[in-house]
Amino acid sequence: MPIVDTTIVNIALATLSHQLHATISQIQWVVTGYMLSLAAVIPVSGWAARRFGAKQVYVVSLVLFVVGSALCGLATSTDELIFFRVLQGLGGGMIQPLGMLIMANAAGPKRMGRVMSIVVVPVMLAPILGPTIGGLLIENASWRWIFYVNVPIGILAVITALRMLPRTDTGEAGPLDFRGLVLMSSGLALLTYGLAEIGTLGTFTAVKVLAPMLGGLALVAVFVVLALRIPRPLLDLRLYRNSTFSSASIAMFCLAAALFGAMILLPYYWQDLRHESVIDAGLLMAPQGIGAALSMPLAGRLSDRRGGGPVALFGVVVTALWTIPFALVGPHTSIVWLSVAGVFRGTGIGFGFMPAMTAAFATLNRSQLSDATPQMNVQQRVGGSIGTAVLAVVLQRALVGAHTPAAMASAYGTAFWASAILAALAVIPCIVLMRAERAARAAHLEAALEPAESALEAAAA
Repeated sequence: MPIVDTTIVNIALATLSHQLHATISQIQWVVTGYMLSLAAVIPVSGWAARRFGAKQVYVVSLVLFVVGSALCGLATSTDELIFFRVLQGLGGGMIQPLGMLIMANAAGPKRMGRVMSIVVVPVMLAPILGPTIGGLLIENASWRWIFYVNVPIGILAVITALRMLPRTDTGEAGPLDFRGLVLMSSGLALLTYGLAEIGTLGTFTAVKVLAPMLGGLALVAVFVVLALRIPRPLLDLRLYRNSTFSSASIAMFCLAAALFGAMILLPYYWQDLRHESVIDAGLLMAPQGIGAALSMPLAGRLSDRRGGGPVALFGVVVTALWTIPFALVGPHTSIVWLSVAGVFRGTGIGFGFMPAMTAAFATLNRSQLSDATPQMNVQQRVGGSIGTAVLAVVLQRALVGAHTPAAMASAYGTAFWASAILAALAVIPCIVLMRAERAARAAHLEAALEPAESALEAAAA
């Protein structure tokens, strides 16, 4: 639900602006406020899980998200809607990392691939379902239902969570690193805002872009310095000393940029150039989600058997190669051909995204999971925001002077070439990941053989 809500509102902005008598710049904060609150609350999710229990915080987050959704539907002004969207985001921001934490604890390292292949399916499908559901609700009901739709699903989720989720022991919380919370949450919020403004303004050099981005990066940098000096920081950055975890994180960051960045290109192509309706454009994005969903169970099993590195490398290569058909689009390219290409591109994403995440978690013990899950979610969101911003600027620049269908198609092709390059950037960290996993397996095997060798030497003596 929280991921769907990042996209479902986008197509309703014009309707919200008309219904609430607001300008587009004002109503844009309905999206921006939600994104900022999502980003700001993620860092504290690990500490909250250790302090109060992952299940308890997860249920509270669900309740907060559902209440926020209901209040958004009842809003009578732009200011009310923006405030309630921030409230909704505060709950929604912790749902995904806490859900991943609970499932990772239940799975253990040996079954991490199969479990993560289930966890990531909503991440793949939600950006596709959001515009389609939003279009159907706006055309056939009211804008209020894009928020009300969360309420019955959320109530069912709360009841199910209370009855079925186990209590999870995630270690000692220690005192809250309040200084780290202020630095990291503020830094992420500013960085997210700056990246969102890139997509709006179409430039990297505007003051509204540079000021928040540089301020956000400065705050995050200060947090990093302080986090490495204190024994129990808000987020344990020492995890990145593990080469498997760090290389898997970089690969996932690049894939998030390629995946979520391309999510803005396809709807624009179908609607602006091919003149498809909002609903049809959403349905035409479904092949990519179907390919990802079908490939993930197999990718999960292969990751458990052979490690995440080789599987992720295969997925990255497939994703980059099957982005090329979109880079060659024309104004009348076959819809069937692009749908087939979408299935294969989605298959590559499924084989790339999830195994990298699995590899990152598989090297950690249970006490480290509460630190790892918020960081992995931050990487996904920042990577996706960067990919979206970069591709939005590339597309806007390429569309300058494009007044014919052929010229516009060429501009979209340029943006898709950039998307293919973003995906290809993940090849290097995937190779590093393979080598790190190989070294880790060799070290584990050596450690396992040492007691046997010692016993043999003692027997011989």
